[in-house]
Amino acid sequence: MATIRLTVAQALIHFLAAQYSERDGKERRLIAGCFGIFGHGNVAGIGEALLEAELARPGELPYYQARNEQAMVHAAAAYARMANRAATLACTSSIGPGATNMVTGAALATINRLPVLLLPGDVFATRVADPVLQQLEQPHARDLSVNDTFRPVSRFFDRVERPEQLAEALIGAMRALTDPAETGAVVLALCQDVQTEAHDFPEELFARRVWHLDRARPDLGALQRAAALIAAAKRPLIVAGGGVIYADASGALDGFSRRHRLPVAETQAGKGSLAYDHPLALGAIGATGTTAANALAAEADVVIGIGTRWSDFTTASRSIFSADGVRFVNINVARFDAAKHAGVMVVGDARAALEELDALLDNAAAPESHAARAGELAAAWDAAVESAYHLGHRPLPAQSEVLGVLNAHVEPADVVVCAAGSMPGDLHKLWRTRDPKGYHVEYGYSCMGYEIAGGIGVKLAAPERRVYVLVGDGSYLMMAQELVTAVQERLNLVIVLVDNHGFASIGALSDSIGGQRFGTTYRYRNPETGRLDGDVLPVDLAANAKSLGVATWHCTDLTAFAAALKEAGATAGPALVAIETDPLVTAPSSEAWWDVAVAEVSSLPTTAAARAAYEANKAHQRPYL
Repeated sequence: MATIRLTVAQALIHFLAAQYSERDGKERRLIAGCFGIFGHGNVAGIGEALLEAELARPGELPYYQARNEQAMVHAAAAYARMANRAATLACTSSIGPGATNMVTGAALATINRLPVLLLPGDVFATRVADPVLQQLEQPHARDLSVNDTFRPVSRFFDRVERPEQLAEALIGAMRALTDPAETGAVVLALCQDVQTEAHDFPEELFARRVWHLDRARPDLGALQRAAALIAAAKRPLIVAGGGVIYADASGALDGFSRRHRLPVAETQAGKGSLAYDHPLALGAIGATGTTAANALAAEADVVIGIGTRWSDFTTASRSIFSADGVRFVNINVARFDAAKHAGVMVVGDARAALEELDALLDNAAAPESHAARAGELAAAWDAAVESAYHLGHRPLPAQSEVLGVLNAHVEPADVVVCAAGSMPGDLHKLWRTRDPKGYHVEYGYSCMGYEIAGGIGVKLAAPERRVYVLVGDGSYLMMAQELVTAVQERLNLVIVLVDNHGFASIGALSDSIGGQRFGTTYRYRNPETGRLDGDVLPVDLAANAKSLGVATWHCTDLTAFAAALKEAGATAGPALVAIETDPLVTAPSSEAWWDVAVAEVSSLPTTAAARAAYEANKAHQRPYL
């Protein structure tokens, strides 16, 4: 057997560069590059191997420099989402805080079922120098390290303590990355001394390897049961989740909904499954949904969930599907999600399932009156959106007006990126999406700080698209330093910074539970009250971005904002357009509920009133059993 003598880290990099994915006849690199921040746990191993590869084989596995380990995982997750999970990026860090910084990103990737490969350094396998710098020692378990914190938030975890273990670990990692039902964060913890050890690896380990992303075909019996239920429905409703987009099933959904007159609502991850003006599109559903989708949800006798995990926002905390005897059909590549709500389980790829269901349903269709009602409700909501886009609120504009100006400015193939705060909810219900990949809102983990890093990942995955990153001042302050990475890579991201001097989303939530927006505004401590209710802080976030090398505009009105967007899009690198908004002007209500527990007893009248409303809403929750 022919062998090649390499260090463990060198072998790792050689292997990653030879991995490809294939779906529908299209092959692409599975690992498109590697983000890294180096320290004593990886600089001599993976760092040296990446340098050697860059010098000997330029472009084979590009290295990207990050500023924060959490952010580079977010960028990798965004890249994977934009690539419909057919490609991703690797991320390497040192042992200690560098590694544990990646845990939040790992959780986000796993919750959203997005493949990312994490390569944290680990302690010495030999233990000869224990405790090494940044090593957490556990007296009761000497084989534990801080990297074990990855285990509960990862889909695959392995620790490489011997060179002989590498091949099996790598194959297991690739299997997990390419499994659409089980993918998420994949972690290979690499002992730092082992990274530098030489070993005779078999040549076949480094041969070009293609991982086929198969379209799993559902069971015929399951399809027949689902078809019978759908054919008999009088008020059916489709709920399109992220699985529709990942499976590239928007075209199939379009034809399926038209032929069988099935109205379609969308989750956060599924928004864009249909164009907003499709005749059967109802827009967003649930707690951040449209009144159109939520009205039909309340009446639906059969709900067909496609690629959704039925989060609490989608179901309005299990209160929105309220018709007596409502039944569910769940089409999902993951059996775990297909079994939810006691639904008819159709386990398989979304596009394959729709194609086969379509054939089984033949000419069956919902009543014309049902489709007509869906169109009327959607038109009424579209009018509400138009009104929200043009409120004329002064002196500061409403956030919905900012979104209206931006929506009029973008092209269909442009991508809007967001993650946390009040904007994801407003975008879900108000954004007019025209392309399946034009809407990129991370809401599985709703992680503040994802936005700018996520925008970098989107732009790296789709350099031909214009990328707009929407970020509130709260999220900006959480993680803005990746702007430097965007500057370094000359990425033309347009960051729209909506500044409302605090946490608008949690402020509104605090109001709703009787908390009086406590702790949600950015203000000086008042010497008279001792509380944080003084004057607004004089923070200039646009100036901060400018200091990092970003072209910036600070706008005080919508006319200036529209002009700044045009200029920002013409810059060579990242640009930031800041605009202040009034946090007290909310978007049109979804007329749905979200379960956030309220204090059962309180001396505050506002909380007592909120508790009474909470108990009234709790009465509408359903078990869906």
